[in-house]
Amino acid sequence: MHPGFNAKKFPDKPAIVMAGSGKIMTHGELNTLSNQGAQLFRSLGLKPGDSIAIMLENHFLFFPIIFAAWRSGLQYTAISWRLQPSEVEYIVKDCDAKAFITSKFLEDTARNLSASLSNVSKFMLDGPSEGYESYEDAIREMSKDPIEDECQGGSMLYSSGTTGRPKGVKRQLTLNPLPYQEDDEDTGLGRALLIYGATEESIYLSPAPLYHSAPLNFVTGFLAQGCTAVILEKFDTEVALKAIQDYKVTHSQWVPTMFVRFLKIDPSIRTQYDLSSHQVAIHAAAPCPVVVKEQMIEWWGPILHEYYAGTEFNGMTIINSEEWLSHKGSVGRPLFGSVHILNEEEGQELPAGETGSVYFGGETATTFEYHNDPEKTKSAISKQGYSTLGDVGYLDEEGYLYLTDRKAFMIISGGVNIYPKETEDILVMHPKVADVAVFGVPNEEMGEEVKAVVQPENLEDAGPELEAELIAYCKDNISSVKSPKSIDFEEELPRHPTGKLYKRLLKDKYWP
Repeated sequence: MHPGFNAKKFPDKPAIVMAGSGKIMTHGELNTLSNQGAQLFRSLGLKPGDSIAIMLENHFLFFPIIFAAWRSGLQYTAISWRLQPSEVEYIVKDCDAKAFITSKFLEDTARNLSASLSNVSKFMLDGPSEGYESYEDAIREMSKDPIEDECQGGSMLYSSGTTGRPKGVKRQLTLNPLPYQEDDEDTGLGRALLIYGATEESIYLSPAPLYHSAPLNFVTGFLAQGCTAVILEKFDTEVALKAIQDYKVTHSQWVPTMFVRFLKIDPSIRTQYDLSSHQVAIHAAAPCPVVVKEQMIEWWGPILHEYYAGTEFNGMTIINSEEWLSHKGSVGRPLFGSVHILNEEEGQELPAGETGSVYFGGETATTFEYHNDPEKTKSAISKQGYSTLGDVGYLDEEGYLYLTDRKAFMIISGGVNIYPKETEDILVMHPKVADVAVFGVPNEEMGEEVKAVVQPENLEDAGPELEAELIAYCKDNISSVKSPKSIDFEEELPRHPTGKLYKRLLKDKYWP
């Protein structure tokens, strides 16, 4: 839905609520601010099809900027604020951004970019800085009316770069003229949003960094539907529970590492908050350990909805709690398109029960490309015209998909394929383990052996005794072949706030 329609229908209804500060932006204000942003972009000479980049924390003005770009027909790239200046500079240049917007919170990083991006218009929220103009001052001078040539833009987000330089996932901009008709059902997420029962009365909680694909697209979709979005500045288990209670949240989205942290809080805290308004808890980004999901359903009820998809949006599977309880471990069946398991060496389709590379088929399978990397795009497409996100898994007889692991993380020890996820799922539930990564390290005889790196709940526990305890714990629950031969300890694992583990940063230490 066009933000102008929401502004006319309920101008004073909260669109954005910042859970920490309590700041509220109405749909009327969201429409006005995004109009002024669009006017600013046109005044800079940006035309439909051009690109901008933003690097922001979960900021109050994040979505007015996103909607300003969207209604200007621009391609917008949201960048992780946790990256180093050289990484940010690479993305800003690679996406061909003509404007870059950041904040005072990230001033140190921003100042290291100003000299190298001399041809980019640079703006800063919460005040100006050397080389950066105040964004608030810039839009204050702009008209509050819509630009004359409104048309639909879209995002180009970058992969997390766990195996090298991140790549932009590019989809063709439609540049459809705006505004839409008021009765148009295109809410930005289409079927993917409607299946969760979202209405304009829904209240959506987003606890994750907004620059990531899922939070960005889901919040945008809920706002376009006329809903209220409650934003956490950063994830905290008790703050999240309190937000569900205080704002009467109906819908939310999570990653499995958040569930693990929820389950490890003091049991007395769980009962302090009224979660009765909570109707749908969506989760994705990584496969959820079976025991974790079982316990979350027991606590929250059968409101968990899982999906499997990527920024490429080349396909999508979904599964609700009732289906999952009879297909434990599955990420569901296709919402659109089709799922195929291929033998990677020969590209042949495998029967139910056999593990191989997961591919999506259908109309959306090849509607993306990796920006400035035709070889990576080509490598993701099979001879049948299917595309893959690089995951390994299998289908059961009913067509439910089960993910085994990432293809790049598989361990081959003595000719046996070992998928680290199974071992990680066991170890992460040990009461003394806060986080864990499992991968292969060199072994002269076997080629590789299983190594675990553990972030203990209490760093003082780290040592030979805990190592022996955890190895024994694994062997009691899974085959000794899959159990770690050794365990090292780290104060904190390099995990992205969206739940993705930078396993390469750990693994590289063990490989010459």
